[in-house]
Amino acid sequence: MRAERRKKRKWLRWVGTIVALLVIGAGVFAYSVYHHVKQTANKMHEEVNWKSEKRQEEVSFERKTPISILLIGVDERKGDRGRADSLIVMTINPNKQSIEMVSVPRDTRTNIIGKGTKDKINHSYAFGGVEMTMATVEHFLDIPIDYYIKVNMESFRDIVNAVGGVTVNNPFAFTYEGTHFPKGQIKLNGEEALKYSRMRYDDPRGDFGRQDRQKQIIQAIIEKGASFSSLTNYSDVLTAIGKNIKTNLTFEEMKEIQANYKDARKQIKQLHITGQGTKINGIYYLIVPESERLAVSNELKEHLELKTTAVK
Repeated sequence: MRAERRKKRKWLRWVGTIVALLVIGAGVFAYSVYHHVKQTANKMHEEVNWKSEKRQEEVSFERKTPISILLIGVDERKGDRGRADSLIVMTINPNKQSIEMVSVPRDTRTNIIGKGTKDKINHSYAFGGVEMTMATVEHFLDIPIDYYIKVNMESFRDIVNAVGGVTVNNPFAFTYEGTHFPKGQIKLNGEEALKYSRMRYDDPRGDFGRQDRQKQIIQAIIEKGASFSSLTNYSDVLTAIGKNIKTNLTFEEMKEIQANYKDARKQIKQLHITGQGTKINGIYYLIVPESERLAVSNELKEHLELKTTAVK
């Protein structure tokens, strides 16, 4: 069961990235699909009681204010709120035409804002939903969290299948979970794309190699998303997104981001948070050194064009 949850977290971390990049990277929609897109955006919209305490000036899409989006990968279950299996912070700077992404390890021990305790950072979602998660991540990274996108785990498989599969260039042959992936250009359906992105231990570059495969899948979906209006099954794509995605971004805000921030997808930089695993009262936590937390925080602040924190 634990191994299965780890596998879910592997791709939950970046399925939200796919959705977010589709939001900022989509091309001009034909009028024939415009109404369906608007309906889907309205279905995705979920109002939350949130205002960043670290945002000194209001975000202006017209002035191209660099923004941040928290991607929350959720394993939803009937009868409860679900669990946050993945937390990714994405900063988008249209002036630098770049995106920076950092995955916050779910076991990171930190202050849970609004709860008054220290716990695993992903427990903030179980304690207080999206609002407490945004507040806790904002406090941990010391940057404003402007928006969120919550992704149900089933969406990845649905979206890849809805766009008719993706084509990638596999650098070396390998077999994973009973599926063989030959070297060279291969086409993958949703299930195959999920397996392709999971493999790590047989990759000589380990997690970095896996991240590159994840980027391949993301970029392949973006390419199809860029020609979204030409897809004959666009309604399937919208259905997959509408069923599995929630966000506080409105349709009008999505349009403004698409118009003013779309060039940011030209460069994507991955940041990493490292720490030391330990047990406290028999529970496993990841302890992130203050120097590591501060380094990542300052990197994101620079990308958001905010004042950095001096290192003591």
